[in-house]
Amino acid sequence: MSDQSSYTPPTVWTWDSKSGGQFANINRPIAGATHDKDLPVGRHPLQLYSLATPNGVKVTVMLEELLALGHEGAEYNAWLINIGEGDQFSSGFVEANPNSKIPALWDRSGDKPVRVFESASILFHLAEKFGAFLPASGPERTEVMNWVFWQMGSAPYLGGGFGHFYAYAPEKWEYPINRFAMETKRQLDVLDRELAEKTFIAGENYSIADMAIWPWYGQLVLGRLYSAAEFLDVESYKNVMRWAKAIDARPAVQRGRMVNRAFGEPHTQLHERHDASDFETRTQDKLEAAAE
Repeated sequence: MSDQSSYTPPTVWTWDSKSGGQFANINRPIAGATHDKDLPVGRHPLQLYSLATPNGVKVTVMLEELLALGHEGAEYNAWLINIGEGDQFSSGFVEANPNSKIPALWDRSGDKPVRVFESASILFHLAEKFGAFLPASGPERTEVMNWVFWQMGSAPYLGGGFGHFYAYAPEKWEYPINRFAMETKRQLDVLDRELAEKTFIAGENYSIADMAIWPWYGQLVLGRLYSAAEFLDVESYKNVMRWAKAIDARPAVQRGRMVNRAFGEPHTQLHERHDASDFETRTQDKLEAAAE
């Protein structure tokens, strides 16, 4: 690895070598498919292709919350997309999302399948479709959307900035870690000040704004992202911690965290979800025990 303090950018950047770090094998400066492979399709109207990263968890939590409310049309098949192995670059996935990022959804409930990609777009699509977790109009709706867009604009500083340089980069560099730790803590302070006076981030009602923000910032303060809770002094954000724990206790959130999860303790992993009974019968601990 070269001395970063003496790096001089070339006049025109070229992709000469892998960048290093945990995800170097899948990083590339071009789009498009690398191989032909169709996506599987199950029996439910909603087909989700994802992984239980924070962006993936947003959608599985939303789907489980809709089912908990009794929306039978929200039944879904969830298929695992292993981004470490490049599943997101298959021809089928690129058709679902030309940006090759999880999650991606095909809504097959109508006459013609509709693709929905970008996590916030999927949340909005489902909220509109089922009339849930998003006010129909007025200032309350605008406030929810304010926070959904806040999350989409802020989380890249947390994940691609702080998380990358603190946890995934091939070396620890003081400048980028300090730069993005400062921004992450500023964002936590934004949330902490807002949550001082309301139960959920957009008011007194749980909404897609909470579902968008919690998988990132809620799980961060609960110690589940980047092993960085102590470094960021997350306990000092008492209002965020209260909110994070309250959402974490919701049964639908607990189920949503398990779907398309391929890491962690086996009993927390449900690689694919095709029926509500899968949470009891098809977690990895049970599948592994049955295979012995």
